[in-house]
Formats: sequence, structure tokens, C-alpha cells
Amino acid sequence: MKNIPKIAVVGPESTGKSTMSDYLAAHYHTIAVPEFARGYCAKLTEPCTWQDEINMFHGQLALEAELLPQANKLLICDTTFITVKIWSDQMFGKAPQEVLDELPKHPYDLYLLLNIDLPWQDDPLRNFPDLREHFMNVWHKELDNLQAPYVVISGTGQDRYDSAVKAIDGFLAS
Repeated sequence: MKNIPKIAVVGPESTGKSTMSDYLAAHYHTIAVPEFARGYCAKLTEPCTWQDEINMFHGQLALEAELLPQANKLLICDTTFITVKIWSDQMFGKAPQEVLDELPKHPYDLYLLLNIDLPWQDDPLRNFPDLREHFMNVWHKELDNLQAPYVVISGTGQDRYDSAVKAIDGFLAS
């Protein structure tokens, strides 16, 4: 397995993670690992279950492993399986033990935590327009618990992208 730095683009719903991931992949001439859960949930015909969360955890890890060999010096990840922990905690009151056990074993080199300063965009797969501040606090807590290196990315338009590039360039220079 190549020793490629992994950059995770994370944050609450409707903060531009997928758009940011695509932008960064193009900017750095590499690929972005899409959010596995988005495609998975789009196919569900019933509410998400505990087993679905476990399936999404395994799917995200498998997708990253599959795409890593195609990365060019950097792998951009549109979210991570920490999302499974956060959603499981919210929906079921706890996260699957295997997810908790694996969290510290799959670190990312840098997390870009996208701020909630963008307007909410409705989407059938988004659930909590009124809990964005809550989830922003949860993301801070989860990243702090992992002692993960992260930068909060704020702003709109090109300023937001420029802030993310500056954070990654700073990481790469260190």
C-alpha cells in the first residue's frame, strides 16, 4: 500500500463536503473517495438500520482501499466512517463496537472540518437542518477525542476553497 497522505473533508450536513472534495482532487491532480453512505442510503427503501450503519462503515473502508492506489501524492476523502459513529449515536444512542474499535486504527493525516456558514441545501438524504450547530460541536468533540489534526474551513465561494488549499499546502510543507 502506498504511503499517501489522506485528507478527510468532514462536517455536518450541507457544508459542501462533496463539492470541496471534487475541487481539491482537481486542484491536486488526484482522486476523491466519494461518500459511500450517500449511494448506499439512496438505494434504501426502509429507514436506516443498525446493520446498514455497519455496512456503510465497511463500504467506506473498502472504497478508500480500492481507490488509494489511484491517488497521486494525496488522497482526498469525502467524509470518513466517523460519520457512521456520529449518525449511530444520534439515531440509535450508541455506535457499533467494531466502528469504535476501528476509529483509532484508521487515522487521516489532516481533517478539513467544513463550517456551517453555508446556507442549508435541501436534499432527500439530509435530515437535520435545525441541528447543524449541534453536529458541528459533535465533530469538534470526535476529532478532539481522536487527537486528530484538523482545520476549520469557513467562508463562501472561492475563499472557502482557498482556505482549504492553504491548510493542505501548510500540512504538506510541514
